[in-house]
Amino acid sequence: MTTAARPAKIALVLRRARSVLLPAAVVAALSASTLAAGGTSAVGAGRTVPGTSCPVFPSTSVWHADVSRLPVHARSAQWLSHMSTDRDLHPDFGPSYGEQPVPYGIPITVVGGDHAKVRVRFEYADESDRVRYPLGRDTRIEGGRGSDGDRHAIVVDKSTCKLYETWATRKTSAGRWRAGSGAVWRLTSNALRPDGWTSADAAGLPILPGLLRLGEVRSGRVDHAIRFTTDVTDRSHVWPARHDAGSVSNPAYPPMGAWFRLEASYPTSGLRADTKVVLAAMKRHGLVLADNGSPWYFQGTASAKWPTGLLDELKSIPASAFEAVDTSSLRVTAGSGAARSG
Repeated sequence: MTTAARPAKIALVLRRARSVLLPAAVVAALSASTLAAGGTSAVGAGRTVPGTSCPVFPSTSVWHADVSRLPVHARSAQWLSHMSTDRDLHPDFGPSYGEQPVPYGIPITVVGGDHAKVRVRFEYADESDRVRYPLGRDTRIEGGRGSDGDRHAIVVDKSTCKLYETWATRKTSAGRWRAGSGAVWRLTSNALRPDGWTSADAAGLPILPGLLRLGEVRSGRVDHAIRFTTDVTDRSHVWPARHDAGSVSNPAYPPMGAWFRLEASYPTSGLRADTKVVLAAMKRHGLVLADNGSPWYFQGTASAKWPTGLLDELKSIPASAFEAVDTSSLRVTAGSGAARSG
């Protein structure tokens, strides 16, 4: 599990604006040719949230971008020198083997449009979407309801393709829901949060699209970047991130939203087929720095069915085999997660 707590926010700029969500859209009616800077787009490859017909954001989203041919970032060596590259990757998901009551990883809860919605009281209310959230007894929380970790809750309304995410999620003894922060997205939209706003992640990004899912690994193709953490970050963020919570003001340290990829020359012969699938995604789509936590921990969905052999091989991949890439050429507009072809 991610061991480092999110740093306290200093001189937090409180914003009274509310994030603007686009009108509901029927996924089947989306035009395959549409590319709006902050609007809806085609489902494209048809990659959907399990149990729904909702895309995991549009095919034009930066989450699905090919970063394999992008230039190495000018600060790659500097950033990596402060990112514990003497370590190996750590998949922060998989069976718990009795260490905690539920598998490691971040679970996804799918609900229908008739699910009751509740008010949530947020610690960082001025950077949270203060709407009603579809939380209830069926909501799966990272680490289980009694855990002391990040306690993310990821909920998808399959009728509207809305994504609801909260951090530090709890239900009080009085029956009221509380969380550190909360954010809502339309999975059919490339719209980002207002610049300066957090989300359930320190980077102000959605968590769902950066999670490895067992089904996609088994299918032989992971078509998106993967969320990961490091312990010390700069007090800055780069597109598509919208927020930062760093502990240093030093550009030699990585900012939130920094993108990394596994070097193309890294050998994969002799590895398991499913390991090769994950490493191919790390070469093509990369890793995105999304939160503060243990160095080189990357996230997947909570499932006891993740193969031990896969996890063990992923734990052998050296962090030194990664390089930072410059994604600035992919940006269409600052307020959109839509990406140009790399």
